[in-house]
Amino acid sequence: MKILVRLFIAAALVGGLAGPTGSAAAAEPRFSALVFFKTAAFHHASIPAGVAAIQQLGAQHGFSVDATEDAAAFSDANLARYDVVIWQSTTGDVLNDAQQAAFERYVRAGGGYVGIHSASDTEYDWPWYGGLVAAYFRDHPGAVNPQFQVATVNVLGQGTAATRELPARWVREEEWYNFRTNPRHTVRVLAEVDEDTYDPRGYSVPGGSPGMGRHHPISWCQPYDGGRAFYTAMGHKAEYFSEPLLLAHILGGIQMAAGVARFNCAAED
Repeated sequence: MKILVRLFIAAALVGGLAGPTGSAAAAEPRFSALVFFKTAAFHHASIPAGVAAIQQLGAQHGFSVDATEDAAAFSDANLARYDVVIWQSTTGDVLNDAQQAAFERYVRAGGGYVGIHSASDTEYDWPWYGGLVAAYFRDHPGAVNPQFQVATVNVLGQGTAATRELPARWVREEEWYNFRTNPRHTVRVLAEVDEDTYDPRGYSVPGGSPGMGRHHPISWCQPYDGGRAFYTAMGHKAEYFSEPLLLAHILGGIQMAAGVARFNCAAED
């Protein structure tokens, strides 16, 4: 039996966000989202804060949110209830073969996918998912340098819901991911982290692995196998989910993947 957990969140968790109140909050949801947060490897302590923030975004912006770590939610009948499935800091091998097949059918039928932070550190042996997320996690700083660093993000184009609230040069702290491959030729990159503004060397090589160079994507979107996909590597710490700009970025990505905001995500856009 599937377990869906409704989370009721104090607005203080995401203070500073504006949204509809009163009768608007009680109106028919614009769309429905499922947040999936199962981990089979590293477990981020920030998961409850991330799920809570998305629940609050739903309350403020008129969409419904269910949340679960139960992979049994990945059935044809259950997935059909949702416009977008949000993988919140998942890790490792979280779905069996039947559940993977159901999610593939969901996306091919026009469903939306959002990956947050370690969603790219998930399902390494499922090639279809690797194409969906577009790049797998390799490592991050933390051996020969600080794990968390303040860096500058170059926001590429303001023409999407996920970038319209962001400054062209966005300065913030994060655990900056390096990826096994660079997806920039197959996705629309929405944001790059400027390696000149921090030390990008990762922990996976003694002495530090190299960064990704001048074009280091950190957020992107793409049409994929009939559906819509958005990914952001940001969101490691719980306190990051109280940042208005990060929440605006995630909200826009959710709306795009759900199909209620323009999905201008072809690689050439």
